[in-house]
Amino acid sequence: MNLKALLATAAAGAFLMVAACGGGSSDGGSSDSGSNGGGTGSSGAGGGGTGDSGGTGNSGGTSNSGGTGNSGPTNSTAQYVAIDLHASGFDVTGGLGIGDGEQAGVGGIQFGDAVLPNHALLWRGSASSVVDLNPTGFDNSEAFATSGGIQVGVGWNNAGGGVQHALKWTGSAGSVVDLHPSGYFSSVADGIGGDQVVGFGQATTGASKHALLWTSVGVVDLNPPGGSSLATATDGRQQVGSGNPAGGGVNHALLWSGTAASVVDLHPASGFDLSEATGVGGGQQVGVGFIGLGPGTVSHALLWTGSAGSVVDLHPRSGFSSTLASAVAAGRQVGYGITNAGPAHALLWNGTADSVVDLHVFLPPGYGSSVASGIDASGNVIGQAGGHAILWVRQ
Repeated sequence: MNLKALLATAAAGAFLMVAACGGGSSDGGSSDSGSNGGGTGSSGAGGGGTGDSGGTGNSGGTSNSGGTGNSGPTNSTAQYVAIDLHASGFDVTGGLGIGDGEQAGVGGIQFGDAVLPNHALLWRGSASSVVDLNPTGFDNSEAFATSGGIQVGVGWNNAGGGVQHALKWTGSAGSVVDLHPSGYFSSVADGIGGDQVVGFGQATTGASKHALLWTSVGVVDLNPPGGSSLATATDGRQQVGSGNPAGGGVNHALLWSGTAASVVDLHPASGFDLSEATGVGGGQQVGVGFIGLGPGTVSHALLWTGSAGSVVDLHPRSGFSSTLASAVAAGRQVGYGITNAGPAHALLWNGTADSVVDLHVFLPPGYGSSVASGIDASGNVIGQAGGHAILWVRQ
């Protein structure tokens, strides 16, 4: 099980992915670059559409900041306005990463149950600002994260088995840089922070994944000896992801500080059968723990501060059957929860289960489900609702 599969399940009904923003009961925490909750490979959903970089779209109307039209818990200290980023030319769009005034994600055309091809997209706060990042030479692409004006993700072609290449952009399709390292069959870039890019690579078809770190001086293989791993996010200092350090079949949330030898196993000592870390920022790590390994499996959003023993279970005491945290910045965590009634709701925490804020209440009527995928240091959240990329702007 992985983050993208979970997001797809949560978003059942023309969902792509969503980003998250923060804000719980207070504005605590230092300002930091935060993390984008990128995926763990290609989501298989996203955009075709036209390739013009200017892009047009919906007007990006705002929602009721008081949260009318959708029921759920509220928090008077966290107020948001929701902006619909959905762009014309696409049937489905999703926001995946956010940073420094930019939002990254994907758009696609619906063909029956499939959404193909995928195009990486970039926004700057409005639907009309959309830029199609899909580069020449790739049939499909997705942008998972953005920071400092740089976006990262993946591109692949329909022919030749769909081999993936990690990609980097600086705001336009023509700016693309292929990050694919020598010696690898496929690669994906999932997160960016500072001068660091993280993701994973495979040496051959079917080979174990290796978490990778790209820096200005080269590529570092973060994979623990004898196991497999992937990295999903970085804040420029630490990297997080998941893997099985002992070579077993059960994933554990992992934390690195730039080298394979620095790996820290974040998996809680009890209560969870497997875990994954999906976001990092300011000394905090977030992710998910799974209870059970088969039918009936449930998940809890988790928060760590550098060790397995520091884990905090963010799962609310009522209202949700499963939760997942996807990103963290400035002491705020975002993700989503599956409500007891069924639909997914984008969620925001401020370090405790009791601080949870249901971001779905800030959407206008008509959005059945929502997911938060990323958050920036100002508390703005990126994600998806009803098959549209959504930006929640903190007031």
